Amino acid sequence: MVMKNHLYSLVETACQKFPRSIAFYEKGQAYTFSEFEEMCKRKVQWLSGKGVKEGDFIALWLVNGVEWLSWYFSLSRLGCTVVPINTRYGKKEIEDMMVKSSPKALIMQKEFRSKNFLNLLSSVERHAVESIDVIYCAGLNFSDSDELNEMVFFSDDSLSECCGESEVSSYAPVPNGSLTSILFSTSGTTSGPKLVMQSQSNLVTHANNCAKFYGLNKHGMTLLAVLPFCGAFGLNAVLAAFSGGAATVIIDALDGKEAALLMKKYKVTHLFGSDDMYRKIIDSCDEEKPFPDARFFGFGAFNSSFHEYAVNAWARGIPLFGLYGSSEVMAIFSAQDDSMTLKERIKGGGKPTAGDEAKIRIRDIATSNILPAGESGEIEIQSPTNFTGYLDNDEATRNALTEDGFFKTGDLGYIREDGSLVYESRMGDAIRLGGFLVNPSEIEDVIKKVPNVLDVCVVAIQYQEANVAIAFVKESQESEGLENQVIDACKLNLAPFKVPKYVFKVSEFPATSGPNGLKIQRGSLRNMAEAAVGN
Repeated sequence: MVMKNHLYSLVETACQKFPRSIAFYEKGQAYTFSEFEEMCKRKVQWLSGKGVKEGDFIALWLVNGVEWLSWYFSLSRLGCTVVPINTRYGKKEIEDMMVKSSPKALIMQKEFRSKNFLNLLSSVERHAVESIDVIYCAGLNFSDSDELNEMVFFSDDSLSECCGESEVSSYAPVPNGSLTSILFSTSGTTSGPKLVMQSQSNLVTHANNCAKFYGLNKHGMTLLAVLPFCGAFGLNAVLAAFSGGAATVIIDALDGKEAALLMKKYKVTHLFGSDDMYRKIIDSCDEEKPFPDARFFGFGAFNSSFHEYAVNAWARGIPLFGLYGSSEVMAIFSAQDDSMTLKERIKGGGKPTAGDEAKIRIRDIATSNILPAGESGEIEIQSPTNFTGYLDNDEATRNALTEDGFFKTGDLGYIREDGSLVYESRMGDAIRLGGFLVNPSEIEDVIKKVPNVLDVCVVAIQYQEANVAIAFVKESQESEGLENQVIDACKLNLAPFKVPKYVFKVSEFPATSGPNGLKIQRGSLRNMAEAAVGN
């Protein structure tokens, strides 16, 4: 009998239901669910032999792959908390994650493409890794001794000695589902990111809900996993596919052309990702209808207006649906459905995968009153998959929750009459103009229709004792008088207080790279605007 509140139950259940079905495709190799379970068993045996036990924090520093997932499930089977390290991190970010979590062990790979993780680890301040007793490094050979910095490493040979034939249950009791399974990193400030704790049972519940909601439990479904597993967006999607028995095609880093080819080869039906990711994949395709097997492609718009691009994608048979989610309530928490008009279908938000068990309400930012349908305010959520807190940060946890247990998302949105959610923007991205709270995408949508405008991002700054809009524009080709064309278009289509005071041309927007893709740094744009106008 499988106890279903711990993460490893997904593996046991999948092997009971469809042992010989394909769980993963990676680099042309297929892995069945039963083969994947054997990989996990071998790792559980190895970890147990190294003294890893329930309650330990273990850092996982690997690129997307079957290995990442098998280590993760194995560590969950032992009741460990996984600290996923983003492979794009630099020295300071790695030090911050290590200091905050104090992992007992580190599982890593030697390198990926041009980045040498072993060299990077050797540069990390010693105090940041002093908690680590065990390091496993895939691809390690002992000619790398100069980079080992006196730390003791285990290599592939050590792991291969485990036969993988023993029953997992002989190594440890079944873990309690309330144990923290993983720490997701939020966007940080100067103090570094907060670490979001999600329990094993939360992840299981969400995976099962998503499998049904998105149709990943139907025969013949295939997911393309693109986003890094170290983030909620990437991990939640692959766990949902695993729960539903769908095959997952894994790529270790996004290349638009490679992703498009794999989608055609494996008849991919489902894809989840950012607007930036979709642009790279779709723009690599010349065919009028490039993905005939597509069923549900969910997206989160993290940058400037994606509306027109999504409309054009639907015209090519690419079924893009707006999503909503976060590390605190889980990624792909909700989605729009095809009963909506196209205009509504491509807005962020939608109906929760948890159905009536999830409660969403909107709070007025000025009065703190709960708002009726159609009125914008801060989104608050209470659901079965709400996070259990921020690691070692009780104050931040208290500040993130209402007295009755709703998570204060920091996002702006409203509820439709049917109860579904519409996400508008981060509250920090919303701008106050003429005394009104304005979603910058409203202005960006108008500007994107101006000829030769490739992309735009609108921010607000204080100028001569009033808040004004400032537009930063990327050109598709160099053109004269573009600034005046942008302002004229806004004057024609928008209220006067929404018309940008200035329009600046840029070659690129300042952006940060995270597990969900690129995010424009609107704060940096505001600083640039203030400097340009002499504030």
